[in-house]
Amino acid sequence: MTVLSNRISRLAISQTLAMSQQSRELKAKGHDVINLSVGEPDFFTPDVVKDAAKKAIDNNISFYSPVPGYADLLTAITNKLKRDNNLEYTPSQIVVSAGAKHSLANVMLSMVNEGDEVIIPAPYWVSYIEQVKLADGTPVIVDTLQSNEYKITPEQLENAITDKTKLFMLCSPSNPTGSIYSADELAALAKVLEKYPHVYIISDEIYEYINFVGEHASIAVHKSIFDRVIIVNGVSKGYAMTGWRIGYIAAPQIIASACSKLQGQMTSGACSVAQMAALEAIQNPNSTSKEMIDTFKRRRDMVFELLNDIEGFKTNLPKGAFYFLPDVSYYFGKTINGVKINDAQDLCMYILNNAYVAIVPGEAFGEPNTVRLSYAASDESLKEAFRRIKEVLSKVE
Repeated sequence: MTVLSNRISRLAISQTLAMSQQSRELKAKGHDVINLSVGEPDFFTPDVVKDAAKKAIDNNISFYSPVPGYADLLTAITNKLKRDNNLEYTPSQIVVSAGAKHSLANVMLSMVNEGDEVIIPAPYWVSYIEQVKLADGTPVIVDTLQSNEYKITPEQLENAITDKTKLFMLCSPSNPTGSIYSADELAALAKVLEKYPHVYIISDEIYEYINFVGEHASIAVHKSIFDRVIIVNGVSKGYAMTGWRIGYIAAPQIIASACSKLQGQMTSGACSVAQMAALEAIQNPNSTSKEMIDTFKRRRDMVFELLNDIEGFKTNLPKGAFYFLPDVSYYFGKTINGVKINDAQDLCMYILNNAYVAIVPGEAFGEPNTVRLSYAASDESLKEAFRRIKEVLSKVE
C-alpha cells in the first residue's frame, strides 16, 4: 500500500513557485537575484484599505465569518459587478474564498466529474490543468498562435466541444500572455457557446483592472449564456492585495450554493480581517491606483523595447496584466558558453545560474517554445535584469 493518494501523485508542482523557490535559495547564498517569475504587483496595499483592516482588528472582527463571506462584502461585490460590468447578481450568488485560486478550485471540485472535459486554451495559467486533474476531469488543450495574440478563435472553440465538454476556461486579461479579448471577440465566442447549453464557462477576470486598452469586457454580459457563466475575480492584482487572500465567484445559484457547501467542509469562511479590507477596496473604485496602472503600462513599453534588443526573443505587445511570453526557440539546440540548451527549461536555468534572473519556462503554461516573465518589478531591476540576460546570451554559439 502506498502512502500517498493517486490524486496527489498526479498533481504537478507549480513551476512558477518552484522557480521562485530556487531564486530564493540562490539569494540566501549571497547572490543578487532578480525574480521575474511571480505575478505579484510590487506596490503596497492602499492606505485606506490597510486602515480598514486595522479598524476591523480594533473592533474585534476576529470571529468565524459566514462560509460564503460577510453580508456587507457580498453586497459590495454585487454593487461592483453592476457598477463596473453592468451585471446583475444577488448576494446569494457570491462566494468569497481564500484567493481566486481557491475560488477556481471550489468551482472545479463542485462541477467536474470523472471523464468530464474542460476546454483550456494554451497558453494557460499553470493551475488550470492541475485543478482539472484534481477533480478527475480531462483537460482538452487548444493551442493558440502568437500571431493571434494567443487567443482562441470561435472555430477552434467549436471544434473542441464534444458531448463530454463540461467547462470552457477563459482568462482575460490573460496570465501568462497579457492578451485581452475585445467585446467583439467575446461576442463571437458567446455565439458559439449559445449552441451548446451543456457547456459552462469559467471567466477568470482577476486582472480586470490592469488593462491598457480601454474598459474591461466580460463574456457574462451576453444574456444568452449568462446563466452558464461563473466569474472568478478577487482583490490580489488590481488592489495590490496578494497576501490578503481574498477571491470570489459570481455564479448561477446552484453553483454558488455548491461552492459554499464545499467550502464549509474545507476551509469555512475566509479571514475576517482580510474580508473587511477587501470590503473597503471594492467599495472604493479609486482603490485601484491609476498610478499603478500607468506604471505597469510604462514598464510594459520599456520591457518590450528591451526584449526586442535581445537576439532570439520574439514577442508581441501585451494589452494587459503584467507579463510577457516571448518565443525563445531560437536558442534550442544551440550552445551558450559551453552549455547545451535543449529547451526553455534549460534556458531558464542557464539564465538563473549565470545572470541570476528568475523567469519561468513556457512548458508550465502549455507553450514550450516560450518563457514567461513578469514586469511587476522596479524600473531599475528590470533594466538590470535584461542587461544581464542580454550579456549572458551573447555567448551563444
